[in-house]
Amino acid sequence: MIEFNELNDGHVVEVKMSGRLAREDYRHFLPEVERLIDRHGKISVLMIMEDFHGWSPGGLAADVQFSLKHSQHIDRIAMVGDKKWERGMAIVCKPFTSARIQFFQPYQVDAARDWVTGQTKAEAA
Repeated sequence: MIEFNELNDGHVVEVKMSGRLAREDYRHFLPEVERLIDRHGKISVLMIMEDFHGWSPGGLAADVQFSLKHSQHIDRIAMVGDKKWERGMAIVCKPFTSARIQFFQPYQVDAARDWVTGQTKAEAA
């Protein structure tokens, strides 16, 4: 499941991800994100992973397609999670985007929000 919230007048997208994401989850979410990219040119993303179990094959395909299409339209990505593989996602994603990526622990969600909105230059632990 994906929960979507706009921050900073739509310059930042806060995405709460839980369960196992399927292509259907992206059908509702991606048009909203593309609308914000059309409006602002570049946006930042705060990904909050809570009880997140990854993607179905269709969900992964939708995520990869979006990433390839919009890699130049994302300025910052703050990832919040508590699993080793979630931290690993931050490392694996870096070569495929020009976005600055930082990983944060769940207790650092406020710091992640500040970083992704550009309110602080502090780096995550």
